[in-house]
Amino acid sequence: MNRRKLLGSVTAGAGASLLPGNATAAGNATAVGSATAAEGELAARVRRYLDRALAAGSPSVVCGVIRGGHGYAAGAAQDGPAPGGRTVFQLGSIGKTLTTTALARAVCSGTARLDAPLVLPPAFRIPRKGPRPITLVDLATHTSGLPSLPPNLLAEADPYDPYAHYTLDDLAVGLAETTLSAEPGSTYEYSNLGSGLLGQSLAFDDVPAMLERDVTRPLRLPDTTTTLRPDMASRKAVGHLDGDPVPDWHDHVLTAAGTSIYSTADDMLRYLGAQLRPERSPLRDAIELTQRPHFTVDENLRLGLGWHLSALSDGRTMTWHNGGTGGFSTCAAFSRQSMTAVVMMVNTASEESDTEPRPVDALTFALLEEL
Repeated sequence: MNRRKLLGSVTAGAGASLLPGNATAAGNATAVGSATAAEGELAARVRRYLDRALAAGSPSVVCGVIRGGHGYAAGAAQDGPAPGGRTVFQLGSIGKTLTTTALARAVCSGTARLDAPLVLPPAFRIPRKGPRPITLVDLATHTSGLPSLPPNLLAEADPYDPYAHYTLDDLAVGLAETTLSAEPGSTYEYSNLGSGLLGQSLAFDDVPAMLERDVTRPLRLPDTTTTLRPDMASRKAVGHLDGDPVPDWHDHVLTAAGTSIYSTADDMLRYLGAQLRPERSPLRDAIELTQRPHFTVDENLRLGLGWHLSALSDGRTMTWHNGGTGGFSTCAAFSRQSMTAVVMMVNTASEESDTEPRPVDALTFALLEEL
């Protein structure tokens, strides 16, 4: 996805104690949350955005909001029961921020350095361009010069599950065929390959266990996982592409890029609550490090570790990441200045055009702007 293009179109206390609502909704294009009278205005505002997501073609949508230290989630659907805070979606590239949080934990504990070179087992040749090697901060800020995907990934891929066939042996071959487009540390170029390699550098062939141990378990995100447990399967939305149901994505190699991670609006509200109030989180120092700017693209975009940073029209900093798989689109954004956050998840794939962002991104940013 073209993050710079998307950012150009953006104009226009929560924490560990946050208890996100488990709102559910039923019926055609309905949205019923657990709002009290004091929350009625917020519920009505969220409802308008749910309706706009449905009008843009989403079969169903769930939206979570943090404002004033409280979480609220509600859903809507074109037909049948609507999703709620515990409905499972594929998360997509928002999962990259989990990987960079694991990196930040390692840095804060002294077991890794941001300026350390990328190191993998000898079979994996790391491409070079210019005088210095790719570093971990290059991978975390998409400035490694690596392409979006390994050159040999798509040749044998199932278009409905493009990462499933790819093995570590394939990755070794692919890296040997990879050429950097720019010297590391010089240019922003969004890369799933780079994020996947960051995960492998931190926990070779054991990325899911690392993410659970270092990030999702400490932050109490039980449904943010690459493993679809039976209880999660019964709560999972069906992904869609062009109106047709499609299978989930699976990935065993570049998992750290978010390609096969599941989550819920409730989990994302807890995660965003920790971003708003790191001091109430067991990962305080790591979260602060991920949100600190580490690379400046232009006046519209700076990069934290994984997170993108841009300015809303009133001057507030919006910290955000979006995501997508073959059947799902997601976006999460927050502003620490106003202590507000929004996450939106839809069960349809979409891409921004040359002139317009994806509906889920535009709606998430617009709602955060209102809040």
